Amino acid sequence: MKSSAIVHDDDDVERRRLGERLRDSRKYLGLKQEEVAQYLKIPRTALTDIENGQRKVEAIELSRLAKLYRQPVGYFTGEDKTTSELPVDVAHLARRAADLSTQDRAELGKFAEYLRSRSRASR
Repeated sequence: MKSSAIVHDDDDVERRRLGERLRDSRKYLGLKQEEVAQYLKIPRTALTDIENGQRKVEAIELSRLAKLYRQPVGYFTGEDKTTSELPVDVAHLARRAADLSTQDRAELGKFAEYLRSRSRASR
């Protein structure tokens, strides 16, 4: 059984990770803290504290942020391992690609290969 000090440390680490994912998603979408705070109806300083891992996030706030940032809640909590370990822009691209037809995804794959080979050639 874990001691309460270890559990507390684990909570702090998880809260910081959650805050980092939220901040990265907000920045990726080009949103300002003030805009997101207004959307959540909380002070901007509260959002700053969330993103710094210094404030717990209410479930409803997390749900609203997931909707705003177009990410599943599991991405932010780390429960969705397939996307939580990806950079935010790649995870966003993967979710957008999932909505494409099989043919369009194949075309996207070819384009990604083209970009990769172009990048290698320019080195």
